[in-house]
Amino acid sequence: MIQFLKNILGKISSSDSDKKFDPMKYLVVGLGNIGAEYHNTRHNIGFSILDALAETAKIEFKDARYGAMCEYKFKGRTYILVKPSTYMNLSGKAVNYWLQKEKIPVENMMILVDDLALPFGTLRLRPKGSDAGHNGLKHINATLGHQNYARLRFGIGDDFHKGQQVDYVLGKWSEEESEKLPELYKICINMIKGMSTIGIQRTMTAYNTKKNGK
Repeated sequence: MIQFLKNILGKISSSDSDKKFDPMKYLVVGLGNIGAEYHNTRHNIGFSILDALAETAKIEFKDARYGAMCEYKFKGRTYILVKPSTYMNLSGKAVNYWLQKEKIPVENMMILVDDLALPFGTLRLRPKGSDAGHNGLKHINATLGHQNYARLRFGIGDDFHKGQQVDYVLGKWSEEESEKLPELYKICINMIKGMSTIGIQRTMTAYNTKKNGK
């Protein structure tokens, strides 16, 4: 009888441990579309930020389920970096899979996304929020059943004529914009690091673009 109870308790304990999250792991998902035609476009800024981080850290992405991924180690933390292969409108599949696979708590996740409503180069980190009409965030919200996760919005501006929004979003950066991207990537990388070291709130205070543009 005693052995039977031990076996039962052991199974319960094992089951509970399987569900435990790893507080030292973080998930950063850069939204974008796969394919050469989308490379270095405004809509793929999430991919570009992660590529810049990988280049700086001298790590490489490898093909994995629902996207390309790599591990980034920083101050005792492990970042799982993911560029989904699901295309933008099904981003939630990749997000949910990697959260579950790596046992990462949703509060340790950050989504990198483009934002038409913000002027080019404006960076806005928020701990939660609506999808603001972005299809990638919309699918993530629907998949997770909530919107309580951090997202870093990268302003791409809205310098296009009526009816040209799709061409603009899927278009390449202008020469002037391209010159400013490397420095913006550095700030984004610091914001990603800040999530695990000083926390979302202090990272927002330190790095979010002020409304006066300074």
